Amino acid sequence: MSLADAMKRLDESRLELPAGSLAGQRAPARLYADEKLFAQIRGDETLQQLAGVATLPGLVGASLAMPDAHQGYGFPIGGVAAFDRNDGVVSPGGIGFDINCGVRLLATPLETTEVRPTLRELLHDLSRRIPAGVGRGGPLALSEKDYRAVLADGARWAVAAGYGDEGDLERIEVGGRMDFADPGQVSVRARQRGKKQLGSLGAGNHFVEIQFVGEIHDREAAAAFGLREGQVVVSLHTGSRGLGHQVCSDHIRVMDQAMRRLGIAVPDRQLACVPIDSAEGRSYLGAMAAAANYAFANRQVLTAGIRETFRRLHETRALPLVYDVAHNIAQFERHGGREVLVHRKGATRAFPAGRPELPADYRTVGQPVLIPGSMGTASWVLAGAEGSMAETFGSCCHGAGRRMSRSRAKKETRAEAVVAALASRGILIAAASKRGITEEKPEAYKDVDRVVEVVHRAGLARKVARLEPLAVIKG
Repeated sequence: MSLADAMKRLDESRLELPAGSLAGQRAPARLYADEKLFAQIRGDETLQQLAGVATLPGLVGASLAMPDAHQGYGFPIGGVAAFDRNDGVVSPGGIGFDINCGVRLLATPLETTEVRPTLRELLHDLSRRIPAGVGRGGPLALSEKDYRAVLADGARWAVAAGYGDEGDLERIEVGGRMDFADPGQVSVRARQRGKKQLGSLGAGNHFVEIQFVGEIHDREAAAAFGLREGQVVVSLHTGSRGLGHQVCSDHIRVMDQAMRRLGIAVPDRQLACVPIDSAEGRSYLGAMAAAANYAFANRQVLTAGIRETFRRLHETRALPLVYDVAHNIAQFERHGGREVLVHRKGATRAFPAGRPELPADYRTVGQPVLIPGSMGTASWVLAGAEGSMAETFGSCCHGAGRRMSRSRAKKETRAEAVVAALASRGILIAAASKRGITEEKPEAYKDVDRVVEVVHRAGLARKVARLEPLAVIKG
């Protein structure tokens, strides 16, 4: 029997693979999906990877996958797993190569009717100001002192350097700084790759998108977040660039060797892991946190450029930060009375109302959960709900999730056809390459509305606002 056939449906939003379905599987593996999403997810190695995570030492509860899940490196993208602080492991495959790839949302005081006449000029200015594409460098020439401060202090360094204000820090996950960062654990090669890239977008599914609020589903939460119907907003999606990728590569190699010495066996080499408190585990966590800080600073620097562009064209710099969430990260948290290291890979925090980690303005409604769709489709703002704390270690989905490989997407479509289809709907696009357009076409992704409906019904997060695209810059 295949793993897909062994999955037991618990209700309309949940399926579970019993412990022991895969050799060495210590715990159940749970997937959040409706029937259509499950049919898409079962077509790659997602379920095999989900079960593989459940073989790792020190796992607390079940191995989890969100409805946007698809095959990744080791862990599925859309995967969540928590490991006991004392007896568990850390695995780079559970965080991913683009460490702290994340999304932030900026509100504007503008209506769509005010922005449409300048939309093409806005897009042009933003695309000139924001370096995008593989290997593209950023606008900053960092001294060694500043670079080390970026790795140690994240968005706090950027604000101190003039790229925002203290109010921004209150609306960034963990205040824009992971306090266990250790820049000394970042290799020379990783530092070289990242030094000239701060303030750049990168490639792949990274983007800046001008959107408007099309629908409000929860007026209390929307008001708390500063959102209203017809309002123009800006979404930004990027991460730690070449630095984060190199950190992951460096430490996977180290862990692969260490496992032999430590007697750790895994069903897939991509699940390389070591005990959290081992020398190798502490080294990786220090480097991972430094890369996460780089990503927080990167998004903060890019935000300053976005604000400056809107100031020039619309005489407003009042683009308050709604929130900034990390998608690829591991964090120490308390759940069920114990300290755990929560791995979120293509997943985001979804903390409910009342949590002390939230900004005071959001504590009565829950954390903003930012769910970008695919290029040219809707995106969502959700609010964390109590079910996430009960079931998923305070976690939720992170986007639509791929349903088609990049190579297949390129073969099936020409970039010109994608651009024309977007233009027919009034959506403008600027991209670093034709390849980026075809790889990221809307059809390459799952239906984001369906993904959001699953987590809403499951009680992990609730719908607040649906965002519609106006113009997009793709890496």
